[in-house]
Amino acid sequence: MNDYTVGIPTDLPEAPILDNSVPHAPKRPQVLNDADKRLAVENSLRYFPSAWHEELASEFLQELEEFGHIYMYRFRPDYDIYARPISEYGAISNSAAAMMLMIENNLDPEVAQYPHELVTYGTNGSVFQNWAQYLLTMQYLSTMRDDQTLVMYSGHPLGLFPSSADAPIAIVTNGMVIPNYSSQHDYERMNALGVSQYGQMTAGSYMYIGPQGIVHGTTITILNAARKYLDLPDQNDLGGVLYVTSGLGGMSGAQAKAAVISGAVCIIAEIDPIAAKKRYSQGWLTELYDDLDLLSSRARDAVQRKEAVSIGYQGNIVDLLEYLVENELTPDLASDQTSLHNPWLGGYMPVGVGFDDGRKMIKDDPVLFKKEVRNSLQRHVDSINELCNRGTVFWDYGNAFLLEASRAGADVFENDGSFRYPSYVENIMGPMCFDYGFGPFRWVCTSGTTEDLAVTDQIAMNVLRDLADNCLEEIITQYEDNIHWIAQADKHDLVVGSKARILYADEKGRTKIALEFNRAIAEGHVSAPIVLGRDHHDVGGTDSPYRETANITDGSMFTADMAVHNFVGDSFRGATWTSLHNGGGVGWGEVINGGFGLVIDGSADSQKRIESMISWDVINGLARRSWARNEAAISTISVATELDDRLDVTMPNIVDSKVLDSVFESR
Repeated sequence: MNDYTVGIPTDLPEAPILDNSVPHAPKRPQVLNDADKRLAVENSLRYFPSAWHEELASEFLQELEEFGHIYMYRFRPDYDIYARPISEYGAISNSAAAMMLMIENNLDPEVAQYPHELVTYGTNGSVFQNWAQYLLTMQYLSTMRDDQTLVMYSGHPLGLFPSSADAPIAIVTNGMVIPNYSSQHDYERMNALGVSQYGQMTAGSYMYIGPQGIVHGTTITILNAARKYLDLPDQNDLGGVLYVTSGLGGMSGAQAKAAVISGAVCIIAEIDPIAAKKRYSQGWLTELYDDLDLLSSRARDAVQRKEAVSIGYQGNIVDLLEYLVENELTPDLASDQTSLHNPWLGGYMPVGVGFDDGRKMIKDDPVLFKKEVRNSLQRHVDSINELCNRGTVFWDYGNAFLLEASRAGADVFENDGSFRYPSYVENIMGPMCFDYGFGPFRWVCTSGTTEDLAVTDQIAMNVLRDLADNCLEEIITQYEDNIHWIAQADKHDLVVGSKARILYADEKGRTKIALEFNRAIAEGHVSAPIVLGRDHHDVGGTDSPYRETANITDGSMFTADMAVHNFVGDSFRGATWTSLHNGGGVGWGEVINGGFGLVIDGSADSQKRIESMISWDVINGLARRSWARNEAAISTISVATELDDRLDVTMPNIVDSKVLDSVFESR
């Protein structure tokens, strides 16, 4: 058993040798002047005794100048990092041990994108800024009591503070900078100085469960897109549907797996040969080609046969789309999931530039790289526009594709100034899921056993079946999709890292599933505590005008009251830890995320926390969506107020458009 109580070692470890057995993050841009570099090194040295400063100062300066950031490779622990069974952490508090498990899962090389740079996903979604922060955090968690709270500032453990057993054990914030200092340049500077970080959401709040989360969300999105746009009668089988997209890197080939689960034929481009081959070797991608003629022939055959297959293209998405246009192969559905929230550091590679050459250009000629990205985005959009003219339905995942394309001068606007292609939330997930309270509920079995996960799968399926038998016609497909998902999840081997599962559920479903989990622990059917949480693609946890709140049309889509209130409300309603982030899947400065982790152990206290917190985490978002005059949200929150006499929500009065027409026409 590892001794996590050590924290910063008493003896200086050996100088590091870069381990090339894992992929490494792209070198960050050099944005600091000499005075700033001096400050960055000084900031880093404060974690260590003065006797080490002379040796470490030159080493940290070298890291800063070589990698653009001080990671403190020397202090990366020599033990394997992965989600151990909760009993192996030896912490005083079970809740703290659960949090340690979640942190190590985020940094597991099987889960994390760049584990040695402490990046979990999205090319820059960090758990910590450096390894000293990891060591100190694990030390604090292993020694803390239930009447203490750990305070986390952008990866830095500020310390343990007196609290109460009813308060969260940890409060986590990432990137909470003054609004006028939230540009991409500000982020790069503050991150290089070691004073702020981009935590994505589930990375920086320790709730990432590997690619399963986005596989599920993408599966639900594809199914709902097919219903909305293709009018397919069979809700669980998209046989013969051709779906074209891109991105196998940071999100681990989720789209490929999701398409197969949905029954579709998927062509997915990936410019990084290592990422493409990795997803193919892992089975997340069915087939892999670098020849577009062979790929095209295979895709046509698969569509005709109605195979459920994912076909990878090792190359640039723009080359793929232009080929489809030229050869008259028109997809039914299309999207983009490259990491355009991070466009200048490798999240998107321009057409005509190989992957290795692109990474070299980022370092040697960043101005030229930006120019090439913008030119590529223009061609990218031109091909999408042509395919859509021929019948393709394209949606933006909200990962800043349309935003960056517009900044590049691409043809993405309607005559009224709106984006030509709505985000997947605006037209699909928002009105079909979020406005009814459905969103990504997840859990982790801290025992680490497949037996516990199987029990929880069955419990969740039983709850959803019961709810589906007595629900409105408008939402029965959402229940049925998730029953289908749970039935398929084990078959598709979706667990990577911790024994976790995710599904979409509404407030009633989440609460009932959580209560049944708690009962199962109390009765011994589940052997250890369970961590409950959610993703950021949810009803109420995230304010993001181009993604989660894209279907808020009352002018409040750029406000962030909802996410902040979720964070605060979860804190005093029983969450084990809570988090608030600047940034998410669409980038720094574009999102505010509020998240939580809730550890349940079968106790009456856990039951109380479930009943108090889980409902609020959903209802807050529904109330905001209702006030924005979203029709489904109005009806959903109205039902909720009838079921709980403690809930009393301000409801909007709907204005007849003819009244406004009359007033404004008479001016």
